[in-house]
Amino acid sequence: MSFLRNTVLTGLLLVGSLHATDVSMASGSVSFSTPDQWVGIMETQGDPEVRVFQVPDPSPTAATSLARVTVTVKQASDVKAFQQYMTSATEKAKGLAGYQAAASTAPNSYSYTAQENGAQFSYSERYWFKDNHAIQLRCVRPAQSQAGPAWKTAFDQGCDAIAARLK
Repeated sequence: MSFLRNTVLTGLLLVGSLHATDVSMASGSVSFSTPDQWVGIMETQGDPEVRVFQVPDPSPTAATSLARVTVTVKQASDVKAFQQYMTSATEKAKGLAGYQAAASTAPNSYSYTAQENGAQFSYSERYWFKDNHAIQLRCVRPAQSQAGPAWKTAFDQGCDAIAARLK
């Protein structure tokens, strides 16, 4: 019920639609829904399988920044392979310009800020090992958007709703 409420709230805040788009990856072993307003901007098949969604920012901030949510699913034979995948991804994040770690309270969850095109962005990465797959949810938005706190809250709630489905 919380997922539906968050999806509806996100839709109301972003555009006013109450619909969601169902997404299935890894031959159906990974599934989640996104608000219809989120625009699929990239999709790959194979290993890894990746889906990237742009989260429209209705403010002038969008002219120079891209808020996005990425779900990556990679085959991992065991927990050790999953841990190696997660370590590799987090090391890559630490190499971003202006990387600065933020407090993370959940296991296999990382929050940080970094620079993109001269602007500060907030990153949230979460990882799961499920059905011999390493799953990464990466949510990236400008640290400051002229869209205001309601847009930021809706973005974060949309990411949280996907995370709840990926567990």
